[in-house]
Amino acid sequence: MKLATIARNGQHRLGVWTEAGIVDVAAALQHRRDRRGEDVPTDVMALIAAGTGGLDALRSFLDDLARLDNEGAPWLIAEQDAVFAPCVPRPQKIVCVGLNYRKHAEETGAAIPEVPVLFSKFPNALAGHRNDIELPETSEKVDYEAELAVVIGRRARNVAKERALEYVFGYCPANDLSARDLQLRTSQWLLGKSLDGFAPIGPYLVTADEVGDPNRLGIRCRVNGELRQNSNTADMIFKCDELISYISRHMTLEPGDVVLTGTPEGVVLGLPPERQIYLRPGDVVEIEIEKLGTLQNRLVAPRRRE
Repeated sequence: MKLATIARNGQHRLGVWTEAGIVDVAAALQHRRDRRGEDVPTDVMALIAAGTGGLDALRSFLDDLARLDNEGAPWLIAEQDAVFAPCVPRPQKIVCVGLNYRKHAEETGAAIPEVPVLFSKFPNALAGHRNDIELPETSEKVDYEAELAVVIGRRARNVAKERALEYVFGYCPANDLSARDLQLRTSQWLLGKSLDGFAPIGPYLVTADEVGDPNRLGIRCRVNGELRQNSNTADMIFKCDELISYISRHMTLEPGDVVLTGTPEGVVLGLPPERQIYLRPGDVVEIEIEKLGTLQNRLVAPRRRE
């Protein structure tokens, strides 16, 4: 399934992509209180926490809904009209992996890591598909990073690599936006990575059963339609199962936690200095990952402060 968090009627709601449109699950349940649906989650985080049982209940409800005449149904939203929030709205942790594509490490002049390079972002950095992202006043070097995000489905502690993918709920495109001048100001990358809106994810969280092998997905980034990154997750130094296992040996991963798995070559930082043109107001960045869809965001000028 393709799952979204949609902003509607002042609430963030679970949306499910269908060929007819995005189903607002809460609205559909409200119009069908006389039918099955008591066990159907109406929030992405609740669905992840409910595990297999929640997914089964949602699938059953959607199958039942599809048998009805849905033309003009108030629970259907045309995709172009949907207002997207982050597809995983309230993760406890956002764990990021640096220098995890061999060619990206080479383009930046960094040594190939012997163990995963971990850092974090905070929930304030989350943004959704088609959300505008404000460029910070404190940086002049904001860069894009196309990434595959892994969303954990159940508590993972000290997990073996061979079983690690069993703990994945799904995957989504992500953009690890990075203020390079702030990131490289000190040995700690946190400041340049956790600015407001610097972790857009979405539009959809695609369940693991529809994705198959996450280590063989095409991944691309376009800026204003120009192809900047064009690679495959097969170039990862540490694969998804290795990352989950490694992280879980040091900290417990909880349902809904997000792991950003690194970016391929083609970022602005990797270009010769004379060709480095960082993101500017009005730029539109698209992150496309095979089987997962395309995440789009526009960069805007910082708001005037009082």
